[in-house]
Amino acid sequence: MKPMFSAGTAWCCTIISVFAILILSVIGLLFRNRHESMMGSINDPTDGKAVAATIFASVVVYAVFLVFCAGQAWLHSRRGVRLQ
Repeated sequence: MKPMFSAGTAWCCTIISVFAILILSVIGLLFRNRHESMMGSINDPTDGKAVAATIFASVVVYAVFLVFCAGQAWLHSRRGVRLQ
């Protein structure tokens, strides 16, 4: 099977996806637990669980990106293509 993207693009997308999953998971947990840093102001949302559900949906999207991009990077490694 031939990769659709270059090796550099595949690795960049993989790394960004990993960091996005970690950061968004922490933010989602803070909203779900109604942490004061996220819910303490009058301008912040009142329903932290709804906000957390939306954030966790974006985590799922980034997980799909991670699987796809890691697969592209794996295909490049099997073909012997190196980053340049």
